[in-house]
Amino acid sequence: MKIPVADGVELNVTVQGSGSPIVLLHGFPQTHLMWRHVAADLAADHTVICPDLRGYGDSDKPDHGYDKRTMAQDVVEVARHLGFEKFALAGHDRGALVAFRAGLDHPGKITRLTILDVLPTLDMWDVMHGATAAVGFHLFLMAQPPGLPEKLISAAPDDFFGYFLDIWSRTPFDQDVRAAYLEASRNAVPSIVADYRASATVDIEQDTEDLRAGNQLRMPVTVMQQDWGSVLGFDAKALWRKWAPDLTHITVTSGHFMAEEAPAEVIKALRA
Repeated sequence: MKIPVADGVELNVTVQGSGSPIVLLHGFPQTHLMWRHVAADLAADHTVICPDLRGYGDSDKPDHGYDKRTMAQDVVEVARHLGFEKFALAGHDRGALVAFRAGLDHPGKITRLTILDVLPTLDMWDVMHGATAAVGFHLFLMAQPPGLPEKLISAAPDDFFGYFLDIWSRTPFDQDVRAAYLEASRNAVPSIVADYRASATVDIEQDTEDLRAGNQLRMPVTVMQQDWGSVLGFDAKALWRKWAPDLTHITVTSGHFMAEEAPAEVIKALRA
């Protein structure tokens, strides 16, 4: 279904099950399809709400509004449209950054928060330095001013987006799922770049304001991350602890796409 979230902007949303609500936000370069295994299980006991983020999948792709504050407001509007003023929230990758901002901006609405395999924006930029920063080359590319990033990615979109689907996964995607992600991303290059560009500009400003004000996530927070080991040179749990005092940190043996590679572990954590 399509749900209006702002003037002229609608999100594509799927809803399954009944009971207490949980919203699941996808990451890059994916759509709500990434939650198919997790949502099917949770729907036995919960109303499971899976939107395509603004600019992704079958949701509208306006030329503005890709700061995480606006995208978090989109999520609140989706839940309100469906009759829920409070809900649990989980996000992966880019969706996790939207969920993080929703937790800071709407603490009275988010009952519990689960973050899958990402760092807060400020911390991400702080730890990306030296040769290890090569793993995040796409962050630096899409942070550039409008024009060149869109042109370069649009010249070979399947190669670009497929690279991340392949290198970040320990288990190959089914070909039909991989093809669906590539098609969706191919048709959303400008908005995907805008999402990433916001994380190098306005998102930093908003997160810095919260950090200076001492704002933290007030609800129970679970962070699930793959075993990055010591190669990147930082303690992910410690970075999250300063934002989330009530923190459960779980290491998952999988690649980046854990909701598809290790759905049982994700389901267990969400149910807990």
